Amino acid sequence: MERRLEPELMDEPARSQAYARADFSEVNDRFVTEFLSRCPNASRVLDLGCGPADIPIRLARASGAVRVSAVDAAPAMIALARQAVAEAGLDDRIQIIEGRVPGLALAPKSFDAVISNSLVHHLPEPVVFWAEVARLAAPGAYVHVMDLVRPDSPERAAKIVEANAAKESPLLKEDFYNSLLAAFTLEEAAEQVAAAGLGGLWPIQMDDRHWLVSGRV
Repeated sequence: MERRLEPELMDEPARSQAYARADFSEVNDRFVTEFLSRCPNASRVLDLGCGPADIPIRLARASGAVRVSAVDAAPAMIALARQAVAEAGLDDRIQIIEGRVPGLALAPKSFDAVISNSLVHHLPEPVVFWAEVARLAAPGAYVHVMDLVRPDSPERAAKIVEANAAKESPLLKEDFYNSLLAAFTLEEAAEQVAAAGLGGLWPIQMDDRHWLVSGRV
């Protein structure tokens, strides 16, 4: 199945709210647990595409050493992220930054870990994402990027949505379906990583809907 692009930014207030209210606790807890098991000494963490900041908050709560710079390009998401971080009392450890890849106003090689969950499929050209990872990761930094796997048919995408989001709002389910159609296959992710010169990284399939690229650069 060919890739079908979706909007790069999730900036409609209703869609942003639906995403923020959705129950991603299992996936996000797994993301944080696996990251910390592989990179327990991370301190300067960059989160690209932080959304409503659920993962940065979970990460900061799980590790007192972590300081997160959390980036998103959608003003509606930035507002939700700042509110969530303030309510969690973590303003001193999580910095919310509105910005778009490429060209973030951040110093090169300044992070000892770069993480991201479900940003890559939003981008028309994912090369800009991997180039920014390569630019901002310090030598030896740990990279932990998870995203959706594009299924082989729209029918399979619909089944994945019903299997994993049956109780979510119709708006969230619609966005999930469109995201699956916009996602990349495992093979495409491997090509992107190699083209960015991140040879130490390799994607693996995590479950029926996610791949993970992790390792040190």
